[in-house]
Amino acid sequence: MTDGFLTSSHWGIGVVHVEDGRVRDVAAHPDDPDPSPINGNIAGSLNGAARVLRPAVRKGYLAGGPGAAGGARGREDFVEVEWDTALDLVASELSRIRDRHGSGAIYAGSYGWASAGRFHHAQSQLKRFLNAGGGFVASKGNYSYHAALVLMPHIVGDYRRHVKEATRLSTLAEHGRLVVMFGGLPIRNGQVSGGGVGKHRLRGVLEDAARAGVRFVNLSPLRTDAATSLDAEWLPPRPGSDTALMMALAHTLLSERLHDRTCLDRYTVGFDRLADYLNGSDGIVKDADWAAGLCDLPADRIRALARDMAAGPTLITTAVSLQRADWGEQPLWMTVALAAMLGQIGLPGAGYGIGYAADSSIGTMDRAAPWSAFPQGTNPVADFIPVAMISDMLLNPGGGYDFNGARRTYPDIRMVWWAGGNPFHHHQDLGTLARAFQQPETVIVNEFNWTATARHADIVLPVAAPQERTDFGAGTQDNVLVPMPKLAEPPGKARIEFDIFRDLEARLDLADGFSKGRTVEEWIDRLWGDMRRKISDLPEFDAFLNGDPLEFDDPDPHHVFLSDFRQDPEAHRLPTPSGRIELFSETIAGFGYPDCPGHPVWQVPRDWSLRDRYPLHLISGQPGTRLHSQLDNGAYSRSRKVKDREPVLIHPDDALERGIADGDIVELFNARGRCLAGAVVTDDVLQGTIFLWTGAWYDPDENGLCRHGNPNVLTHDLRTSALSQGPAAQSALVEAKKAVDPPPVLAFEPPTFGNLP
Repeated sequence: MTDGFLTSSHWGIGVVHVEDGRVRDVAAHPDDPDPSPINGNIAGSLNGAARVLRPAVRKGYLAGGPGAAGGARGREDFVEVEWDTALDLVASELSRIRDRHGSGAIYAGSYGWASAGRFHHAQSQLKRFLNAGGGFVASKGNYSYHAALVLMPHIVGDYRRHVKEATRLSTLAEHGRLVVMFGGLPIRNGQVSGGGVGKHRLRGVLEDAARAGVRFVNLSPLRTDAATSLDAEWLPPRPGSDTALMMALAHTLLSERLHDRTCLDRYTVGFDRLADYLNGSDGIVKDADWAAGLCDLPADRIRALARDMAAGPTLITTAVSLQRADWGEQPLWMTVALAAMLGQIGLPGAGYGIGYAADSSIGTMDRAAPWSAFPQGTNPVADFIPVAMISDMLLNPGGGYDFNGARRTYPDIRMVWWAGGNPFHHHQDLGTLARAFQQPETVIVNEFNWTATARHADIVLPVAAPQERTDFGAGTQDNVLVPMPKLAEPPGKARIEFDIFRDLEARLDLADGFSKGRTVEEWIDRLWGDMRRKISDLPEFDAFLNGDPLEFDDPDPHHVFLSDFRQDPEAHRLPTPSGRIELFSETIAGFGYPDCPGHPVWQVPRDWSLRDRYPLHLISGQPGTRLHSQLDNGAYSRSRKVKDREPVLIHPDDALERGIADGDIVELFNARGRCLAGAVVTDDVLQGTIFLWTGAWYDPDENGLCRHGNPNVLTHDLRTSALSQGPAAQSALVEAKKAVDPPPVLAFEPPTFGNLP
């Protein structure tokens, strides 16, 4: 056995043990103070039965050629073929579609976290290749915080910059007093960081604050959304009621004259319009008594919390999950409004932050320099869709929709190509998505495991896993460069994606537009050379590849969000029409959207009208056992299943009412779909709410029942509002019952392979 090789992942540095040419175990790096156990999934997934070992083509596609699948995708056998056959099919189909329909008929959403490597980044590889040949229809935004990406530029500024500029949580220990956490600050989410994380610091900085006397309040339906070590007060509101709760807090500040009018006048515009609404301009006063009936929290406790928030430094944190719900823009806007009313924006240990714990590095670290990456090139196709509108696009070509003030038209997509992601995890209402995936003429998927997305493809190209190729890792907001030497050969006939695209480049006569005539090794040397120009004293790449991770200083360890703006709002105007925080936006009001007018409003979640039939609120949060659906077939993720199903948390009273015991297999259902899960009975979840972790590989039977426990068979695909069109998965209601004769889980088995007659 060979010890000591390193690899990088989105959840941390791994120390890899290799035996007989195969990855056998991946342990945590000893310098990580709070390592993630997700590394325990890598070996089992790389060596598991679900590996895609050879190019495969759906049987009906191979026999009949391109065309709408008529329900066969996801159900039909595959035929394994040689690489030349698969690449000839891909090249021929790309040429046919571009010649007949143009590059605007190709969709390459390719949303995913396949590798932490800077070169072997699946999205970049695919998008660069397609750009070299004429482009593609892209997706805009993301599933994590799409509403913030659209809303925040109208009211404060670019949210992606806000994530990098978040107030360092280390300022809490010295300057903080109270942290009010809408949606909690779940450490399980903070295991991960886009591109990788060298050291997990989130738990440590929060515990430092708690030891210094900072008080935490967890406003989440799940008690464990705040670490036990923080000793947080748990005030669980009904899911979907956060905006009402925030408005009641704001109304208390307003009615008791606890708001900072001087700061509101200096740093914001439009407060009077919001104040009128809080006071009942629509006929409803948004006070604590009104909110109590919506949130299921005592009115007196709401008022007391508002007074506590006004009594000293308060940091308001809002989890990005709150925006993944009906009218998800509204809690974001009210977060800003509450912080503005307290007058503490721009102060250390106070103000607000949206997205803490969604990424390990937010509020804990930033990178020393922009890391080098494989360039995607320029997309000649300007068309796009908001990321969560895949089903609508495929089912309604030529249809119209609203987005951020514009009236847009769905493109007529003939080819879908996916690499590095799994829309049958991320997307809502999987029954509708499965129907939508029947519409294109060709679906191509690059994968190293037989996920549900691969099973819904026509052509599946087997690719190497991160540990089976050379690269270097660096988180988009982390301070560590990690060597990623090749540790094993890809199994079967799996190949590195760059080499696949280079072969296609030759078939399509793209004149080296993708590869520029360079090999993998030459490209990595080029990227590393760019890094050495940015950062002095970096070693040669070969020396780095065989050495230890390189750690750099945080360029601004005491940064405070909007501190410059607070000091001088004229010299540091915000990139909004007024240059200030817009609590009323003339721009948004001018769009004329009833579901998102010019200031924050309360709107009832859509499914609330169904509570008599489906009385349980479904929350589908990020699990602690994996990143999204990635490596769900690994040992650590599988070890936390309940009788092979994804665990669902249910309150003891809800379980007793339904005759459900801990460890039972239960069926969750509503009008959209059904799935099985393993019951975990616990009072850590609010009564009337169930938690089913997202990411279990979709495993439908012939009747559409997901045998494994994917929550997105139950969620709706209606999105947040016409403003951002973000995903709204957290607004589903369901019922539960004990399952009878549950079928076995088949998610981790390969599909059936056949031969053409």
